[in-house]
Amino acid sequence: MLTTRFPDGAPNWIDLGSPDLDASLAFYGGLFGWRPVPTGPETGGYVFLQSGGRTVAGAMAIDPERGRAGWTVYFRCADALGTAEAAGVAHGEVVFQPTEVLGLARVAGLKDPAGAAFRIWQPDPVEGLDAATEPGALCWAELHTPDVAASAAFYHRVLGVQTSGVAFPGGVYTSLYPGGADEDAMFGGIVSSLDDPADTGPYWLPYFGTEDTDALVARARELGGSVRMPATGVPGVGRLARIADPHGYEFALIEGDPSQGS
Repeated sequence: MLTTRFPDGAPNWIDLGSPDLDASLAFYGGLFGWRPVPTGPETGGYVFLQSGGRTVAGAMAIDPERGRAGWTVYFRCADALGTAEAAGVAHGEVVFQPTEVLGLARVAGLKDPAGAAFRIWQPDPVEGLDAATEPGALCWAELHTPDVAASAAFYHRVLGVQTSGVAFPGGVYTSLYPGGADEDAMFGGIVSSLDDPADTGPYWLPYFGTEDTDALVARARELGGSVRMPATGVPGVGRLARIADPHGYEFALIEGDPSQGS
């Protein structure tokens, strides 16, 4: 399961780029109860999103024509420069080189060979989010890509993550866990985007925990979001749903522990 111990290769931060930050803060605040905490004008208006005084995400205003909008997942690494170089050698793209961010970490923007965007985070000194795998916090990260095997090989080479097959009704799910850990440390998975009728291209989909998926789906509709996949029970895992916020940026909800599918 995803925890705040954050071994190398595990997701340790997530943030939202929005063309209308106030509207996004209202939506997610109404959905999860997140409270925005500004970091100051020198950071370009970046805010921490907190639940119970603990940071569970970040957010910033962004021009979609000049930068990546939507949710971005970050992965912990011990050496941002070396990891960025490894991504380039493995035929990924370095969108921006490692940079000190907010006095928290060294961060670099990358894309895998299929085009899925992600970022790496070298703690300096902050390890990552204050909460994980609980209601209103990140609990899973899922890569949607046209070539599962090739993507697994890339992330193993760049982040050191391992994969294992988990049997589910209808097929086998490729789960991810940090190198050197056992399968109980799985934090996400890889699925084929070829089965996605929306065909939005490769992307990382974040899952946030909830105690009541159906109630949050209804609340998301009330707040102007849309339901891309209705609340559905998955045996051995929990009840999940996919939501798009009012700007169309997708995320998933899950009631239960996704790692229990193993």
